[in-house]
Formats: sequence, structure tokens, C-alpha cells
Amino acid sequence: MKEVRFFYDPVLSGSLPEEEAKHAVRVLRLNEGDEINLMDGCGTFYKAEITTASNHHCLYKIIEEEKQSRAWKGHIHLAVAPTKLNDRIEWLAEKATEIGWDRVSFLNCRFSERKTIKIERIEKIVVSATKQSHKAWIPCVDELVSFEEFVMQFGLPEGTYDDSVQRFICHCHEGDKPHLQNMLKKGKDAIVMIGPEGDFSIEEVALAEQYGFKPVTLGASRLRTETAALVAVHLMQLEQT
Repeated sequence: MKEVRFFYDPVLSGSLPEEEAKHAVRVLRLNEGDEINLMDGCGTFYKAEITTASNHHCLYKIIEEEKQSRAWKGHIHLAVAPTKLNDRIEWLAEKATEIGWDRVSFLNCRFSERKTIKIERIEKIVVSATKQSHKAWIPCVDELVSFEEFVMQFGLPEGTYDDSVQRFICHCHEGDKPHLQNMLKKGKDAIVMIGPEGDFSIEEVALAEQYGFKPVTLGASRLRTETAALVAVHLMQLEQT
């Protein structure tokens, strides 16, 4: 069975972006008349035919449009503190995209080991994983923000009510907490926050709870940040399909 490869062109200009063009012409040795598969990252696949292939350009014409149905119902949003080593958060971005998520936000927490992150690098990994896993939507990758800014943007001020989004914060502090899997409701939008290796501070947990984030656990095992984040994405995905 011939492998289906996708090329990403968000603007559908009739000319593949430079990196995609190089891969098509120099690596895959595609020529005029060859058929390619395109994705716009917004829910549609396309079949196209190459009209011009050179060292720097790959022009095409679209011959068929295939709108895709979403594979899950709710909106899956992960907020996570970047790991000390870049390769771990890059691994997370790749694997979570393969599983399926809609948005990732990066948090600067009190005990964060990394205060900066290369968003462009994460975006490239996400695009590559989206193509590899044949998904029609490119997940949104947010810039690094402070914990407080995120909570105030996506949380609910005390005294207000909105059950359209499920909000959770995973932490390891003492106290009885329900398992995330038992709290997720099928088909509903969900946001899950995962802290750094040193966990969220007590003050951060209190602020999150004040803004409507419910404390949960991922089980008895103490997980690394990227492992906990992937578990959270997988659990959200299971409840959305």
C-alpha cells in the first residue's frame, strides 16, 4: 500500500512553501504531473497535481477538495510548564499531536525550570506530527505566559458560573483529589493544567481554585511533567471521541 504524504500550505497559493517544495522536489523527486495531497490545517484536505517542479519552486493546481469531519467533539486544551530539557517538551508536542489536541499553552510558574521556549520550533514539530498522523486541523501553540495571566484569562472569577468548559489543575500536594478520568464529561471542552517538576506552589493552586479550576490527580505514581501532560491529553481525548 502506497504511503500517503501530506504537504502543508495554509494559504493554498498554488505554490508550496519553500521547505515543503524542497522536500517534494529534492527528497521525494516529484515531477510535473505527479499527484500530491495537501492540507490547509483548518479542516480540509486537497488532491493536487504538480504543474512546475524546480529546485526552488513546486507549483500545483487543486483537482479535488475533501472537507473533513472532526475526530472528537470537545475542545482539548493543555496548559503545561516547559521542561528543563527542550527535547522533552518537543517529544510531548509531537506525541500529543499524534493523539489529538486543539491547543497548548505554556506556563511560567513559580518553580519553573525553564523561563523561555522556542515557539517556532514547537510549531514546526506540531505541523510535522499533524501531517504524519493525517489530522486535518493544526493545533494552536500559544506563547509562554505567567501562571497568573493564564488563570485569569481562562478561568472564572469567583462568584461566576459557566459549565461550558471543564477546568482542572493537576498537582501533588496532600489532600484527597478525584482522578481526572472520573471528572471529565464526555464531549465537553476541557482545560488541564500541568505544573513543572517542582509542582505548582500552594499559592498557585489556591489562585487556580479561586478561578474555577478543580484540583485532580493522575494516580498514585509521581510522573514527570511531559508524562503527566501526555496522560492528561490522552484522558481528555478518550472522553471526546
